Amino acid sequence: MRPPLVLDDPEDLSLGVPLSLAQHPARVYLDSLAPGSRPTMKQSLDAIARLLTSGQCDGDTLDWAKLRYRHTSALRTALKVRYAPATASKMLCALRRVLKEALRLDLIDPLDYSKAVDLGRIKETRTLRGRALSSEEIAALMATCDLARPIDLRDAALMAILRGAGLRRAEVAALAVRDFDPETGALAVRRGKGNKDRTAYLPSGAISFLRAWLAVRGEAPGALLCPIRKGGHLEIRAMCADAVLKILRRRAKQAGIEAFSPHDFRRTFCSDLLDAGVDIVTVQKLAGHASPATTAKYDRRGEETKRRAVQKLRF
Repeated sequence: MRPPLVLDDPEDLSLGVPLSLAQHPARVYLDSLAPGSRPTMKQSLDAIARLLTSGQCDGDTLDWAKLRYRHTSALRTALKVRYAPATASKMLCALRRVLKEALRLDLIDPLDYSKAVDLGRIKETRTLRGRALSSEEIAALMATCDLARPIDLRDAALMAILRGAGLRRAEVAALAVRDFDPETGALAVRRGKGNKDRTAYLPSGAISFLRAWLAVRGEAPGALLCPIRKGGHLEIRAMCADAVLKILRRRAKQAGIEAFSPHDFRRTFCSDLLDAGVDIVTVQKLAGHASPATTAKYDRRGEETKRRAVQKLRF
């Protein structure tokens, strides 16, 4: 049984008077994120608020400026027990960012702030998450799209982008027609993770799938990939990120392969580029990672790559 998080009277941490959006530290923090990251981080803040107040507050009704070290240290312990290390670390990062906004808004004393965010890191397990897809699995997935119906053309284009450019599912869902250059295969990723723009590129084999999809979709402005109703009717609007996950689950079942996540395509993208000899800094830039250390965590090449590497040594 998970131990309860015992703190002061929950009412002591609730907002007495509602704050405007411009003065609410949690809202200011969320507004600084890319649209695709906001839902996840809002869920994290709501979960933190519920833990701190025994379910009486959410991220909007908690008075973040009232948090002190006794609260944040107890929260860190609770997160460590309740969540996987990576998830707990992500939630603590969100907490620190909200408290930083409270400091900038002059809602919390600098000394109280420095103490509240002085928390030790939660060490992650060494087991790597996710997996890389084999070339046979990717071929089986693409083979489920017979390219005779709009939905097959769209799903083939979606998987071509995930496999060929390594985009995050929220980034794929946010792509517009104007973001794709069919001549060069360039994809303009706008406001990706960390609110950063970057340019990704598709290999020539993937470009053909997008051209085939656009021949059906048309060149009208709007979302590059869009929902399709029964009967093949297209709706020119953006898909949600969860729709990408559902499409891949359906295609995996049709292909008869082990279930995987959209992010596994991203892991495959990084691993295959590294295996092809592309330097890690270039892979980092293509993937939109903050540092090569993050890119290294995506490497799923396995023992065979290490075995082949040492064969290059000469005696």
